Amino acid sequence: MRSFSETMLDIARSITPEAELVEHRNQYTVIVPQSALLETCLELRDNPQSDFKLLIDITAIDHNKRGARFEVVYILASISYKTRLRIKTPVQEKNPRCPSVVNVWECADWYEREAYDMYGIHFNGHPDLRRFYMPEDFADPQTGEPLYPLRKDFPLMGVPGSLPLPPLPTRI
Repeated sequence: MRSFSETMLDIARSITPEAELVEHRNQYTVIVPQSALLETCLELRDNPQSDFKLLIDITAIDHNKRGARFEVVYILASISYKTRLRIKTPVQEKNPRCPSVVNVWECADWYEREAYDMYGIHFNGHPDLRRFYMPEDFADPQTGEPLYPLRKDFPLMGVPGSLPLPPLPTRI
């Protein structure tokens, strides 16, 4: 009998031979290229051997390295199999873009907006991609470039002049 992880890898590899499966502490991640992301998500949702009908979250990782600087991470759950699975896809540093999965899971609308607002990753095909937490005009005062707070190049002390910092406590 095939294990659940082998079945997930077979499903992903039936769509793209570049799919990889990573296991860490009994948690599984399927890594797929962007070109196969939508088809992989649809298959994992609709295939009775996987049945990942529930999208729990979408987030991103900023590796702060050249090339594929970002990864978009999809966290899925299969209630019938009582298991979770992550899907990761690499995103380039320059003009970061990824296909939207709103047509696969409707709740992806909010999660993709959040990832866009915090990391600046544009989701192609998203019905209403706009900032979620930050104001639409949140940008560097000197350059006018949009700022994304969860990127590793965001200033640690915040944007100078945007918000006053609280006074330092005095020691007695």
